[in-house]
Amino acid sequence: MLDKLEDVDKRYHELEAMLADPEVQGNRKEFVRISREHASLVEVVACYRDWKKLDAEEAGLAALLDDADPEMREMANAELPSVRTRKAGLAETLKLLLIPRDPNDERNVILEIRAGTGGEEASLFAADLFRMYSRYAESRGWRVDVLSSSGSGLGGYKEIICSIDGEGAYSRLKFEGGVHRVQRVPATEAQGRIHTSAVTVAVMPEADEVEVEIDDKDLRIDVFRSSGPGGQSVNTTDSAVRVTHLPTGLVVSCQDEKSQHKNKAKALKILRARLLERAEQEQAASVAASRKAMVGSGDRSERIRTYNFPQNRLTDHRINLTLHSLDRVIEGDLEAVVGPLVTQHQAEALKAERA
Repeated sequence: MLDKLEDVDKRYHELEAMLADPEVQGNRKEFVRISREHASLVEVVACYRDWKKLDAEEAGLAALLDDADPEMREMANAELPSVRTRKAGLAETLKLLLIPRDPNDERNVILEIRAGTGGEEASLFAADLFRMYSRYAESRGWRVDVLSSSGSGLGGYKEIICSIDGEGAYSRLKFEGGVHRVQRVPATEAQGRIHTSAVTVAVMPEADEVEVEIDDKDLRIDVFRSSGPGGQSVNTTDSAVRVTHLPTGLVVSCQDEKSQHKNKAKALKILRARLLERAEQEQAASVAASRKAMVGSGDRSERIRTYNFPQNRLTDHRINLTLHSLDRVIEGDLEAVVGPLVTQHQAEALKAERA
């Protein structure tokens, strides 16, 4: 482990030198790539340097155990246990920090929530999930910006797409992708029967313009008039934008803004994220056997969680986690679920590293 940490420290110095190089600073794409790698090493390098200080302190105190002065020996005996405990704690932290990191962990997120089976109730639950993620983001100081939405008659969402900007957003939300199943009595149910509905969540790392370059000739831009639920006109100008990426056939529509320019910018933001996700999925497919996710495949068709409102119970099926605090989770206390998912992922990754 020490050899690996020395290599990391050396690489960190190399990256610092690269960032100061005028040639690198003049190449935006390269500068972004190097900045990301540099940022990913900051925590492990700081922790390693703290560990080295304690290692030197331990060696100095150990040498004093043979000192001729009894007061010095007594002082060394008193301080050594604390130093060794702190050093051991940093060693455990370093083991986790050395686990190969997802290069997307520090990125912002494009979150897509879509109503599935269940009709209006699924749309209402999609709105509940959007509020849950928004409140969780707020608790962590992240910013939420709605990029596109399609409402339903009772105030739910057939689909809502948003960006979540903040440090480590993808690292905490990346396990949310999949099918979320809800069991409850719908507001539309007069006889009090429990219904089961489903909502699909997709979590994508946001792509930079310099990473996913989109050629204008590969795009078809269509404009149309925005409309609300039931066809009600919400705009009297052709401000809504539909962007079609001709090489892949991907289509993104945005109509939330009154400005055609802003809708186009948001549509391109979503398109870049989808193109990045597509490229990463293609790359992952070639090494699928070795890249299976530790807490599930991440496939959007996979049922990952059940929200049972009558019993106030939430179950995450990937790690067999059951909480009887659904009321708090749905109000944004999502860390009670996210924390165990991240811990399980780290444990499995550490196990794989040792194998």
